[in-house]
Amino acid sequence: MLLSNDPSSTVDQDEHEHWMREAILEAQKAEALGEVPIGAVIVRHGEIIGRGYNLRESTFDGTAHAEIIAIREASRQLQAWRLLDCRLYVTLEPCPMCAGAIVQSRVPMVIYGTTDPKAGCAGTLMNLLQEPRFNHRTEVIHGVLQPECASLLTQFFRKLRGRKDAPPLP
Repeated sequence: MLLSNDPSSTVDQDEHEHWMREAILEAQKAEALGEVPIGAVIVRHGEIIGRGYNLRESTFDGTAHAEIIAIREASRQLQAWRLLDCRLYVTLEPCPMCAGAIVQSRVPMVIYGTTDPKAGCAGTLMNLLQEPRFNHRTEVIHGVLQPECASLLTQFFRKLRGRKDAPPLP
């Protein structure tokens, strides 16, 4: 497993894996609805304060990504737009939209499972989360439960390609 850009992180691998399993449960909810299985949770002081899973197809909303839904729920719970002292766990590397929302929400740490070679903006295509020109930067940890997170997506798209009535793949 590849870990943080900051080896002084106080959260250990077991804890990251625990919360990533919660994000995987969210991804499985998306899959049960026929959505791309991506899930996210936001943790603050050892408690989940926001959960989300991909709902783009169900809601006809291109912004209904797991991270955005989790950010909205956490903000409502805290009654604040700044998600200080929070960690966002997500099964797939954030896209440009989600990376922007993470920066704007002041999330100090993002932990993701597997990379996104087509839209990843936490280090794969670019790193918006640590862009030095922004006034806020986010610590990034990647590769937590990577095989499990990648398998969710691989299996989903494998099944989708086998269906005759499947919508076109991105």
